[in-house]
Amino acid sequence: MLGNISLGRFYPGQSFLHRLDPRTKIITSIVIMVLIFLVKSTIPMLLLGLLTVLMIAASRIPLKQVLSGLKPMLFILVFAFVLNLFTVRGKVWLPLGPLAVTDQGVFTALRMASRLTLLILDTTLLLTLTTTPIMVADAIESLMSPLKKIGFPVHEMAMMMSIALRFVPTLLEETDKIMKAQSSRGADYDTGGLISKARGLVSVLIPLFVSAFKRAEDLAIAMEARCYRGGEGRTRLKVMRYTQLDLFFTIGAGLGVIVLLGLQYWIFA
Repeated sequence: MLGNISLGRFYPGQSFLHRLDPRTKIITSIVIMVLIFLVKSTIPMLLLGLLTVLMIAASRIPLKQVLSGLKPMLFILVFAFVLNLFTVRGKVWLPLGPLAVTDQGVFTALRMASRLTLLILDTTLLLTLTTTPIMVADAIESLMSPLKKIGFPVHEMAMMMSIALRFVPTLLEETDKIMKAQSSRGADYDTGGLISKARGLVSVLIPLFVSAFKRAEDLAIAMEARCYRGGEGRTRLKVMRYTQLDLFFTIGAGLGVIVLLGLQYWIFA
């Protein structure tokens, strides 16, 4: 399960999504997030799903790698589906004792599950699999640069986000190693009640915290040894540039947003 978490895992490639400016991808991701929750009708939702499928194909990333990001969120998806299925009122299709499956419940459950799925897939494609954590942090720093005028520590915030994203896969791998090591010593994380499982996790959390603090100390020493003093005078290996590809992608995304909103609020209103 831990290996399926895609946060911070970059998949190298040369697709047009990989070559987009990270600032373009961040802004597009925010627009898509808002659009997913604005759209309610069936046809616009299907068009959003088709757009996601086209982006997956254009990214040239294996489908298994893209869908692996859904596995850690499977419980939330199922919970949201079941909750909406039995709590939304409407015409009863299937009575189940004190509960009942209604027509509106089925529609709402499918819509909510679709929203969460599209949200995870689009965010994973644009911000995780096709963009390195360092580029994401640099893009956030660039977008937040106007806040420097009011004294906001933009560079420090971006640096913390970059380090956090960078060490997510590392800590997940460390957790997996610790759990396997403890299991070889007789620890059991699968049987027993919730309390016994929580107690068993103590044998994982303590060495994990010790390892995390040790890594943080090593990183701080390494940064001081390289005379790191913040963003003043700092250069970057990869300089972000807004190209014609970003312009065409922005225009296409803008037209898509207009079409979807038009379908939602004028045709299917």
